Amino acid sequence: MFNYLKLIRLPNLIIIVLTQYLMRYSIINPIIGIYDFKLQMPDYLFALIVLSTVFIAAAGYVINDYFDRKIDQINKPGNVLIGQKINRRHAMTLHVVLNILGVVIGFYLAYVVKIYLLAFVYLVVTGLFWYYSTNYKRQFLIGNFIVAILTALVPLQIVLYENVFLLREYHELIQPITNIVFWWVAAFAFYAFITNLIREIIKDIEDFEGDNAYGRNSVPVILGLNTSKILIIILIVFTIAAVSYTYYYFIHDNYTLTYVLVAIILPLIGLIIQIIIGKNKKDFRRASIILKGIMFTGILYAILVQYLISYQLI
Repeated sequence: MFNYLKLIRLPNLIIIVLTQYLMRYSIINPIIGIYDFKLQMPDYLFALIVLSTVFIAAAGYVINDYFDRKIDQINKPGNVLIGQKINRRHAMTLHVVLNILGVVIGFYLAYVVKIYLLAFVYLVVTGLFWYYSTNYKRQFLIGNFIVAILTALVPLQIVLYENVFLLREYHELIQPITNIVFWWVAAFAFYAFITNLIREIIKDIEDFEGDNAYGRNSVPVILGLNTSKILIIILIVFTIAAVSYTYYYFIHDNYTLTYVLVAIILPLIGLIIQIIIGKNKKDFRRASIILKGIMFTGILYAILVQYLISYQLI
């Protein structure tokens, strides 16, 4: 059982669940509450959205490991699961079952909200995971962008569904508020996108040996280590600038300033230093872990937002 939980990346799935719950209850609910509006999407539908996301993400992790098993024998020989600790057929069966569950729930959600195009979106996402593992991951930057975009969809789909129900209940009365809510969640989605893009490139540096051996056109294979490090640093500086710009123009409380400095900007500066001095797989593994922590603190800012709104501090 432990090997299967490791295969589906249980900690990552927990973060997905936490992200979606925080978007709904720490961002959307407090903001609309300021104007005396209430959440309108039934709780069971929200739970189904979360379940569908978890199932499809877990299926994506499984198929990624399935097609990466040979490369992983070079990059991380002690952590290869499929073919060693988990039967290949069982892994593929798990992938299919998880995908079916995720897509069926997605079809039901599309039917409930009467936006049938959403059903197609769920199919596209599952297809992207498959083609990412079999094809896009081998292509320069395309795979990195796909993973980053799919990560950004995790918070975004919550506000998109919730806004549908809010607009149907309150009509034009709440439209300006739904716009505010959307941009708040979109800011979290963008943060998820850019930090995930950075982490994917860092992971490519970690996996350089195996990717190079099997002819993958990853960023470090094509650009080289030093240029890849420069690209990562540029993206980190851009992230710091984006976070600073958002605070300066839209949020002005001292609590946010302290949180952003301590939990996001200073760690990102530390990450730049780690990238500069990084020379081997272990160094970049450490950088990846640091960035994962920064991604997590970015999500947790939603809790502070809820507190600030509750006490009318923003």
